[in-house]
Amino acid sequence: MRPCLASTLSDPGCDQYTSSFCGRRTLGKSLFAKVWDAHEVQVMPNGQSQLLIGLHLIHEVTSPQAFGMLRERRLDVPYPGLTFATVDHIVPTTNLALPWEDAIAQKMYEALQSNCSDFGITYFGPGSGNQGIVHVVGPEQGLTRPGLTIACGDSHTATHGAFGTIAFGIGTTQVRDVLATQTMAIERPRLRRINVDGALQPGVTAKDIILHIIKTLGVKGGVGSAYEYGGTTIEALSMEERMSICNMSIEGGARCGYINPDDVTFEFLKGRPHSPTGPAWEEAVAKWRKWASDPDAEYNDVVNFAAEDIEPTVTWGITPGQGIGISKCVPSPDTLPEAERDIAEEALAHTRFIAGHPLKGQPVDVCFIGSCTNGRLSDFRAAARLLKGRKVKAGVRALAVPGSEQVDAAARAEGLDVIFREAGFEWRLPGCSMCLAMNPDKLVGDQVCASSSNRNFIGRQGSATGRTVLMSPLMVVAAAITGAVADVREVCDVKTL
Repeated sequence: MRPCLASTLSDPGCDQYTSSFCGRRTLGKSLFAKVWDAHEVQVMPNGQSQLLIGLHLIHEVTSPQAFGMLRERRLDVPYPGLTFATVDHIVPTTNLALPWEDAIAQKMYEALQSNCSDFGITYFGPGSGNQGIVHVVGPEQGLTRPGLTIACGDSHTATHGAFGTIAFGIGTTQVRDVLATQTMAIERPRLRRINVDGALQPGVTAKDIILHIIKTLGVKGGVGSAYEYGGTTIEALSMEERMSICNMSIEGGARCGYINPDDVTFEFLKGRPHSPTGPAWEEAVAKWRKWASDPDAEYNDVVNFAAEDIEPTVTWGITPGQGIGISKCVPSPDTLPEAERDIAEEALAHTRFIAGHPLKGQPVDVCFIGSCTNGRLSDFRAAARLLKGRKVKAGVRALAVPGSEQVDAAARAEGLDVIFREAGFEWRLPGCSMCLAMNPDKLVGDQVCASSSNRNFIGRQGSATGRTVLMSPLMVVAAAITGAVADVREVCDVKTL
């Protein structure tokens, strides 16, 4: 079956064009195969698929050039109701008074506003109550729904796969293509199933799961593949935890990552601003269930992990794959596979961490909780439980940055911001903040940052000599309290979480 653009894309996030598909039984198919086949317009002569995009999300960084290309070609956006915009990367998190101090950021902000106005695109701007990191905003608005294809000019678009979608991070020219045609050209990846089974130890989180997977399979392990995450451990996670897992699929080299939709998914979406209501809700849930992979679905390969083998995990190098359990020592390059030795040498030269020694005890200068990986309400709730009655170590700068205005408002309503402030954290306004430092929140010199974000590349947090240690929000709390990389299980009573 081929989707009909003309008759089916009038409703934001609409999946009516799949109704006949959803109504029939397809044996032995994965969610990936079902969604891809339902959205494939044609296979082009070069072997790529022209894929219909059900939801397009944009922000201020990768969209200005795309809109410029449309204007050069005198093209319109034919389905503006399927594109939604927010500003996140360059937003200052201390003062939103205009004009912003950064003139380039101000221009990008103005460009997004004017482009959305000119082309009739819904814009979630600062002060609307709906602004935030694009991968936080989409789900909380109910725009992200099972069975959709989603595209966004941001590498962490895989986050939306937590809802049973196929979600791709795309480049600027593809942003142009989606704006102009509601389709994009892409090669169909292979499919790998990743199972995680068993009970997690207290203090071990979804962030530790994905860091463990990436350090095991490598940053190139998923190249050319889509990841389907499953198993009893994954099924027991909340939606926000599932988003953290899928968010970092790109760090493992995968083109996208997803989790099959279930009652946890539907409960999260119920009552969201753009979710169906009344009889349409029950109809939608019935369709959404059918997108899940069939029990006899076929995969190119399957990888299994035991949850009890995962401990709080931190990175020691300059890629997310350079990770270790907190009880382990930084590896010596000569103990690694030959293909990994050069970058390990580069990493140790940059971080100045010592091979053969534990990372636990390494002093930190900055602690950051936020980003599209760990900037949701549940992240701040869990961190606040551990922080309450404690203090940030003297000399450590600690930032808490909610992922959206809705997260900020909910956290304030629960008094979480007060707990963070009393502990010594700075409670900031929503934005990407120190995840990538396209805003005033940056490391200085060779500071070491304990970060709940997703990338530890050289210069990622704003300083060419800065050093980033990725970890869970709980581990960031432990680092903030002790002033060093620490095992949260030894610092806090994690059994109360």
